[in-house]
Order: sequence, then structure tokens, then C-alpha cells
Amino acid sequence: MLLQVEGLRKSFGRRVAVDDVSFSIDVGEVVGFLGPNGAGKTTTMRMIAGYLEPDAGQAKVFGIDVALDRRRAQERVGYLPEGAPLYGEMTPWTFLRFVAETRGMDKDAARHAVTRAAQDTRLGEAIQRPIETLSKGYRRRVGLAAALIHDPMLLILDEPTDGLDPNQRQAVRDLIKRLGKERGLILSTHSLEEVEAVCTRAIVIHRGRKVADTSPAALAEQYGGLDAAFRTLTGGEEGL
Repeated sequence: MLLQVEGLRKSFGRRVAVDDVSFSIDVGEVVGFLGPNGAGKTTTMRMIAGYLEPDAGQAKVFGIDVALDRRRAQERVGYLPEGAPLYGEMTPWTFLRFVAETRGMDKDAARHAVTRAAQDTRLGEAIQRPIETLSKGYRRRVGLAAALIHDPMLLILDEPTDGLDPNQRQAVRDLIKRLGKERGLILSTHSLEEVEAVCTRAIVIHRGRKVADTSPAALAEQYGGLDAAFRTLTGGEEGL
């Protein structure tokens, strides 16, 4: 099993952000993570990626406990946070080479890794232009290439198409579908349409707890559409 999440729990003061969340993901699955704002999606993803310590429970990547052996686990995980920072004065090539070298790759390995990640994300001629001159769609591709630089089997993407225009959004969706054939993906998204278009499963989180875990088609059939399913499962709360 690529990822096993068992009983994750996280509190911030008196507020319980994630409460006993469990699920598993295998290679070839693209899992949409849905829930109202503040439901616990980002907190859960940060614990899986090793950026937050859980108060209880565990996340294992290929059997490696993220909290107990973070470095080995993170070698197998690519994480694209929402609004991932980039160095605007760098080109994608120099930025990605920097990311590869900070992961301990020598110059030859870094060059090969950058070439592969750029091809995977279809950066094309933009690879040699300053990042600050690129469209938001291409900047998100650069962030995704950085998450892919070490060829991870698990990708965690927080709002990968946020703020993109329809053409840019479709290009990123196509990329996610292509990558999902060989890896496991978790993506948080505001778009139910996106879940229908690219996800094989939908996990709905409400007030820190998992309230649904099935295919988008099954959710839509049970509740008369994904929008109706979301409203019913979250008590009509606004936002995703």
C-alpha cells in the first residue's frame, strides 16, 4: 500500500482540527480532498507530508512512519502547498536545479532530474524565462515540477489550480490525470467539477472528521449530484 493513514488527530489549543481520520491510497488513485474552509484538509495533508506532527495516529508511506522517519518518508512524497513560494528572479531551470541540489543530488543527477520534471510538467520554452515573467499557470507548473524533482510515488497537491483561467486549469487537470496513472495523488480543490474530471475517489472532511470516502460517481448517484452530496454531508456550510 502506498499510503496508510490511521487515526490522525491534531488540535490547536482547544480547537480540534483533525479528529481520527483514516484512509489508504494505492498507486493509480487520484483522491479529491473536499470539505468546507477550516474542515481540516490542509492540516491533514501537512501531517502526511511531514510538515506537522500529529497529536495521535500515524501516516505511513510504503510502510515508513512519517513522524518517526521523516526524511525517508519525504524522499517518497512530493508536496505542493497552496501558494508555494518561488524565486521570481530565477528561471525555472535554475530554481529546479537548486531544489534538486538541496535534496542532495550531484550536478549530473540534478540536471537529469530537472529535465525529466520539466518534461513531465510540459514547461517547454518557459524553462529559460525568469519566473516573475511567467503566467500563473506556468508558475504553478514550476511548483509542481519542484514537487516532482525527486520522482516521488505520492503527490500531495493543495489547490493546484487555484486562480488559474479555464485554459490553464484544463492543462493542469490533464497533467494530474497523466501523473496519476503511475503514482498516488491527493489533491485539495475548490472545484467539484475538477473532482469529477480527474479524481477516482472523493474524501469529504467535515469539522475534522471523514464523512465520506467513495468514487465521485457513487457520491453523485447517492445524493443526486456532487453539489448536493457536499451540501448534505457538510450541513450546507459555505466554501470548500
